[in-house]
Amino acid sequence: MSKLYFRYGAMNSGKSTSLLQAAFNYEERSQHVLIAKPAVDYKGDRNIVSRLGVTREVDFLVEPAENLRQKLRERADDFHSATGEKIACLLIDEAQFLTPEQVDQCLEIAVLDGIPVLAYGIRTDFKTVAFPGSRRLLEISHSLEELKTICRCGRKAMFNGRLINGDFTFDGEQVAIDGDQVSYESLCASCYLSRRGSL
Repeated sequence: MSKLYFRYGAMNSGKSTSLLQAAFNYEERSQHVLIAKPAVDYKGDRNIVSRLGVTREVDFLVEPAENLRQKLRERADDFHSATGEKIACLLIDEAQFLTPEQVDQCLEIAVLDGIPVLAYGIRTDFKTVAFPGSRRLLEISHSLEELKTICRCGRKAMFNGRLINGDFTFDGEQVAIDGDQVSYESLCASCYLSRRGSL
């Protein structure tokens, strides 16, 4: 039976790099993958952008109201018609932006359609509140794997601090994609609480 995998970590933990490496590993063995990301993540347009400088265009974007299983089935059928081959794996970047219903569809893709799904994303926002897609992935994934990174102090980073014009903020909407004024920093619990003013 194929499985649903959730590989999560704080910002800068190498999630996109890991996804691109997984795609390379499949394709090196002549197995075809499809790569998707939620359309709400407009950073990089249709590309997955690794902080190491590697980029790759996704095969499709997922709109919030779309049925992910149906969209994958259409793509897989088109690929099979053109090549006679099957899709070996679905890779999803920024999976925290999936809806809970789309995460349920990921489980159906893995279990009912026999296509492994590897979802990569962050667990919580800059207020340490779980994204709805991440919460559902934590609830139903067959396999959970934490990708680790470090805080500027050297300890394990587990939270994501939001900076606006270089200053930490703890107010605002859950989703604010990187821009000229908004950036993020991965922090350990101690540094996060210190910057929030709890220490």
